[in-house]
Amino acid sequence: MIQKILVANRGEIAARVMRTAAGLGIRTVAVFSDPDAEAPFVAQANESVRLPGASPRETYLDADKVIAAALATGADAIHPGYGFLSENAGFARKCEQAGLTFIGPPASAIDAMGSKLTAKKLMADAGVPVLPSAEVDGDTDLAAVAAKIGFPVLVKAAFGGGGRGMRIVREEAGLADAVERATSEAASAFGDGTVFIERYLDAPRHIEVQIFGDTSGNVVSLFERECSIQRRYQKIIEESPSPAVDDKLRAQLGEAAVAAGKAIGYVGAGTVEFVMDQAGEFFFLEVNTRLQVEHPVTELVTGLDLVALQIRVAEGAPLPAEVTDATITGSAIEARLYAEDVPAGFLPSTGTLHVFEVPDGPGVRVDSGVRTGSVVSVHYDPMLAKVIAYGRDRAEAARRLATALADARVHGVTTNRDLLVAILRDDEFLAGRIDTGYLTRHDPAQLGAQPGGLDILRTHTVAAALAAEAGRRGRATVLPAVPSGWRNVPTQSQLVGYRLGVTVVEVGYRFGRDRLHVTVDGEPVDVRLHAASATTVDLELSGVRRLVTIRQVDGTSYVDSVLGSTALVETPRFPDPEAAEHTGSLRAPMPGSVLRVLVATGSAVRKGQPLLVLEAMKMEHTVAAPADGVLTEMSVSTGQQVDTGQVLAVVGDTD
Repeated sequence: MIQKILVANRGEIAARVMRTAAGLGIRTVAVFSDPDAEAPFVAQANESVRLPGASPRETYLDADKVIAAALATGADAIHPGYGFLSENAGFARKCEQAGLTFIGPPASAIDAMGSKLTAKKLMADAGVPVLPSAEVDGDTDLAAVAAKIGFPVLVKAAFGGGGRGMRIVREEAGLADAVERATSEAASAFGDGTVFIERYLDAPRHIEVQIFGDTSGNVVSLFERECSIQRRYQKIIEESPSPAVDDKLRAQLGEAAVAAGKAIGYVGAGTVEFVMDQAGEFFFLEVNTRLQVEHPVTELVTGLDLVALQIRVAEGAPLPAEVTDATITGSAIEARLYAEDVPAGFLPSTGTLHVFEVPDGPGVRVDSGVRTGSVVSVHYDPMLAKVIAYGRDRAEAARRLATALADARVHGVTTNRDLLVAILRDDEFLAGRIDTGYLTRHDPAQLGAQPGGLDILRTHTVAAALAAEAGRRGRATVLPAVPSGWRNVPTQSQLVGYRLGVTVVEVGYRFGRDRLHVTVDGEPVDVRLHAASATTVDLELSGVRRLVTIRQVDGTSYVDSVLGSTALVETPRFPDPEAAEHTGSLRAPMPGSVLRVLVATGSAVRKGQPLLVLEAMKMEHTVAAPADGVLTEMSVSTGQQVDTGQVLAVVGDTD
């Protein structure tokens, strides 16, 4: 029987494993990097061990440090979570050699699936349908290989997952660059830059099957999950069951997945992933030899605790009847809440979470790795939480999940929340007409734009101005009951400007003898104020009464109401003339580190030419020249850390 588990991971999955372990009476140990010292999962564990450093390579990916921490604390088992060392066969063997139980499949199964190329051959031999592919390296004739497979192709990392190290290529011209960038990204994220080329299906469905095996050779299917809503090849909304799978197709998928599991002697929780065309024909994609991020949707529709089952199987127990006889009841949908700027191209967002509150009412589950006060850094994946909803049917689950996300209060970083809510309420999604091209057909920025934008902007800017006024009066030591700006003889309104993205709004307000006078951008607005404090405003605007909450931090007002959420930045009344910058200045679109500098100062550059590459949260971002000209200044160097908005380079006119 396992007595103490070291969780070799971080964030929400570390917290998730610890929660189940505690319920089973098992002690837990956390390992943490320097940026994670104050993370919630560290406090949740019974003991914790620091892994000095910040990058994954020197902390969570260092197998020797992790095993040493387990031995030092007397742990007898290690749960790897997902990502990091979870699919590292060498780590599984080291655990065994150290006398530690690895809560996952045997190293041989990880080896078999560690390389997606080896996995495809094994699956083909087991009778599972696969797509044509080929490994490539520096000596490969890329054009010949791609021509044989047929365009479009997908350049893909042979190891790892999560959408990193992947590029779609539709013609020969961009193939070499795609291979180079995918190789670099894969080496950075997974420690191995091996990539291969595979035939790419345009807009297929992404269907995966949860499998579970025990040490007696039994492998069962726990049904499918639909994971087609993706950005950058990474899932953001998952559900079970799939709206495209009927009983017959479910049986076929399950049979193929079980055959895949038995072919590699699978033990524990794993996932067999498929791509499926519109006709229902499916092809093997990969086997994830670990627990998946989206495992909660399977738990909600089957009533099983997959982490508890992992632990029991690792202890040698056979699959119980509730697993072998499992059925699907109802529907569950999961949304991944990321710290990222959708209109800016899903660029990661960092900062301090001044408020993090996601309601977990009836039928709603929140698996989170952060809390109010947590710092979102550049070092790791930008996922803040998984929000999962269960319903009697798919429509009810979608409605519950959309409402929970819409009512969340997340202050301090930009998130993809509005996009998630919009997808969950979209008619096409609700009708089940989804595939991996969904966010290609629908512009994410437009889809995630809040409906009723004018009402939101008017209500929230007026509320922010009135809350700020109430806060000043609340702090006043002289005549605190007199409204701010009050005069015996009314003259003009007080003015305050707010910026939301590129939109600037000016609010004017004046407290008269009989009522409050308000203008928005000079236009009178019918407002009746019922109550106001520095944090809450109860106001009636154009005949509709709403309660608005406001939290002000460093010049930004985070405003929430039933209409939605906005972060309003107060504009300075007298701008600093010294703040003007040189024309052609390129600012960092995100925090991160400079991975490569591609052009030397003084060089002529063309519009769109890559100048440097940034890396943050395991993803690469290229900064390109905005116009033809000369690179007059390169302000950063390789390896340097940069902040959002920092000037990276300046491109001047050719003359």
